[in-house]
Amino acid sequence: MSFISKIAGVALGCALALPALAQPVTGAGATFPSPLYQKWSEAAKGPTGITLNYQSVGSGAGQAQIRNRTVDFGASDAPMTDAQLKENNLLQFPATMGSLVTIVNLPGVADNQMKLTGDVLADIYLGKITKWNDVKITGLNAGMTLPDLAIAPVYRADGSGTTYVWVSYLSAVSAEFKDKVGVATSVKWPVGSGARGNEGVAGTVKNTRGAIGYVENAYATQNKLVSTQLRNKDGNFITPNTEAFVAAAQNANWATPNFAANLIDTPGPKSWPIVSPTFILVPKNPADASKTMAVFKFFDWAYSNGGKIAQDLEYIPIPTAVAAQIRQSWVTEVKGADGKAAWPLR
Repeated sequence: MSFISKIAGVALGCALALPALAQPVTGAGATFPSPLYQKWSEAAKGPTGITLNYQSVGSGAGQAQIRNRTVDFGASDAPMTDAQLKENNLLQFPATMGSLVTIVNLPGVADNQMKLTGDVLADIYLGKITKWNDVKITGLNAGMTLPDLAIAPVYRADGSGTTYVWVSYLSAVSAEFKDKVGVATSVKWPVGSGARGNEGVAGTVKNTRGAIGYVENAYATQNKLVSTQLRNKDGNFITPNTEAFVAAAQNANWATPNFAANLIDTPGPKSWPIVSPTFILVPKNPADASKTMAVFKFFDWAYSNGGKIAQDLEYIPIPTAVAAQIRQSWVTEVKGADGKAAWPLR
């Protein structure tokens, strides 16, 4: 029996059957978790009765839409600050964790064959390394013949939590990048060309010889793009895979305000250096508590039943203990117009 079924039984007994509350749920925001939300939606529709309409429009747009209350939930890879959450009366919680990978389009370079480092990536996006046969790249890749080909950096053109995670990593490993570009969902890039969404970056890199970009791992996997190894905090070159993502996630500190755990460049011999939670935003004072209830119902199902789907897409499920803390925040933090908790069911 799921968490929601137990709570419903305590609150109302058998009189209120869950299917009676079935309704559509609208969400908008991060492209990073969109493939997973679509799969969860397909799987959850039968057991929950919920139809999810999720628009993959970018974290910045997702934050804006939930601020304006035009959707039932917003989704953002970049956590909102305590001040932003308070100002907009929002509750924030993580839905899953994912990883960013570097993708390239180079003749003769196979998937996960090339080795790169954070400082090299920072210099590429600063415009300091402009050719693929630069000594800083060839020095990492002994035995590979790299072409005298211009590097074409690709970045997100829209306000993006994926960009927030990417520049957080580059700023963590390069003081110059932090000083000149900084950390935000939208930054002023010194070089390169923009594309909208993870889908746009993936497509642009796939169609541009010499391109390099950053996408959520699921997009690289689904589109059969060429990703690279990265050197982690312990100095080891790591291939992006589930084992490496989980190794990084195990070092997360969830004892942070609003569940905003930082998994950027975590230590560990097998840790992938760019892992991050992705977040859901809901009103603490919903005009229609039943809508927020349906959002909670959907993610309750996902925490209890969606782990394998997440892992199959190479996302990382939220730990069980953390999911329990999140559910408790639904009870204590969100109130309907009548002042009563929107969760559990009444």
